[in-house]
Amino acid sequence: MTQVYDDNGNVVAVTAISAGPCVVLGITAKNIRLGYEDVKEGKVRKPQLGMFKKLNIAPKRVIREIDGRPVAADIKVGQELNVSIFKSGNFVDATGISIGKGFQGGMKRWNWHGQPAAHGSMQHRQPGSIGSNTTPGRTFKGKHMPGHLGNEQVTVQNIRIMRVDAQNNILLLKGQVPGHKKSLIIIRDAKKKPSKKS
Repeated sequence: MTQVYDDNGNVVAVTAISAGPCVVLGITAKNIRLGYEDVKEGKVRKPQLGMFKKLNIAPKRVIREIDGRPVAADIKVGQELNVSIFKSGNFVDATGISIGKGFQGGMKRWNWHGQPAAHGSMQHRQPGSIGSNTTPGRTFKGKHMPGHLGNEQVTVQNIRIMRVDAQNNILLLKGQVPGHKKSLIIIRDAKKKPSKKS
């Protein structure tokens, strides 16, 4: 992360993302298959290697399918997509694997307010009753309890694009995105905020 000045002179925290270039590997009725980051042939399974040789494209380390219905008519197999498809000021959704935090208690995992903090209380951070009396005689699925926190797919929506560096394929997104440094992130146009057409 770093910070930049916006058009009004305000300091804005941004995340710098190396976005692409990605190569179109296939187009279906609904989805577009993209490949990212070249890799040696020995690192790719033979069926996938045959697919790359058939398309006459260098093997890729990452292959993902995204919803391509809005733009499928304008894209061809073998075409390279880079950050120039994004515009400053538009909004995107970022999907990634959140940072794993291991086994955590309920107060950290679910923001419980906890038991009484006074000296007379013998329970401060424990769960307390979990509601399994004679009726219903079991603990309901999904009950908020201590457990593994993080390391799951998360989508942060409506992130504003602050800068687009087409020469270096870098996007500057306002705020944070899910995942640790050098993790893989999928960036799409925001579903809930239409992009400006320009």
